[in-house]
Amino acid sequence: MRLAEFDFDLPPDRIAQHPARPRDAARLLRVSSAGLMDHVVRDLPDLLQPGDVLVVNDTRVIPAQLTARRGNARIGITLDQPRADGAWHALARNARRLHVGDELQFDGSDELRATVVQRDVDGGVALAFNQQDAEFAKALQQAGALALPPYIERPCGPSRQDSSDYQTIFAAQDGAVAAPTAGLHFTPPLLEALESRGAQCVTVTLHVGAGTFLPVRTEDVMQHRMHAERGEITQATAAVINAARRVIAVGTTSLRLLETAADEGGCVRPFAGETSLFIVPGYRFRTVDMLLTNFHLPRSTLFMLVCAFAGSERIRAAYAHAIEQGYRFYSYGDACLLELDVESPSPRPPPARGGGGPS
Repeated sequence: MRLAEFDFDLPPDRIAQHPARPRDAARLLRVSSAGLMDHVVRDLPDLLQPGDVLVVNDTRVIPAQLTARRGNARIGITLDQPRADGAWHALARNARRLHVGDELQFDGSDELRATVVQRDVDGGVALAFNQQDAEFAKALQQAGALALPPYIERPCGPSRQDSSDYQTIFAAQDGAVAAPTAGLHFTPPLLEALESRGAQCVTVTLHVGAGTFLPVRTEDVMQHRMHAERGEITQATAAVINAARRVIAVGTTSLRLLETAADEGGCVRPFAGETSLFIVPGYRFRTVDMLLTNFHLPRSTLFMLVCAFAGSERIRAAYAHAIEQGYRFYSYGDACLLELDVESPSPRPPPARGGGGPS
């Protein structure tokens, strides 16, 4: 499976620089075996049925972009995720300037400091900070900035409006570097309409790491290594999902976590740990029936995932339609509602649902 198989041309003016307002006014392309249908996100309740369960990611984006100082050298740091030993894994620009034992100070905070405790061959470092928990969170608010994707152009850095725009209404658990962007489309009126329809929303947590910004550099796709991300599904949430009529993953983060936690029969188990699940065409989906997601970058792992879920031919037709019709792409862009391609080479067996929670 070659990387070039997942390439496509996207006009630069299709890349959204700001979200739709209100959020549920974003366009929505439904992609199914019946064809392509144009909607807006606020139409979502009409596209679902009573008993459907939407699974959303409640991670909260932290200000993970820092500027470190080692002597006269300035080094860009993007926090990735905390390690079990209390240190943070991070990506570093000019990482060659860093060595184990180096002491770093940070612009914007007189108190925050860190020691380099490990270096990776790919530019990653592990940093032990001098502050933890609430003190660390407070220091990040002073010294950090949102790590907006590079295709969102902010010459002067993220704005105050981005601090609100780049956070979903479900955000509750601190720890993400990037937003679970499918959740950005939801508003209180939309949630009320979904509830009236008889569709239920439940939350899982997957802290999106800095690795989400890294391109696939291997021409052989299967040689790509996914960065691990921390996630959690509670027993109560798993029970609701397993009793659902249909499961709609809101975002690729929710989908990857559900697929990690599901057994071979499609039953979702409680989960707390890391996932580095890499989904490409040929993957056998276990539990998700539909996927609400944004339009993704060419040659990215997320584009590979949607090709696996809905079928490569169908996704290419959908993306061509979206480009022609002026849909907006990427994090602040429009959305698509994908149905699982049951005619794929590795179809999912009928899920064992309706029997309550996992044992």
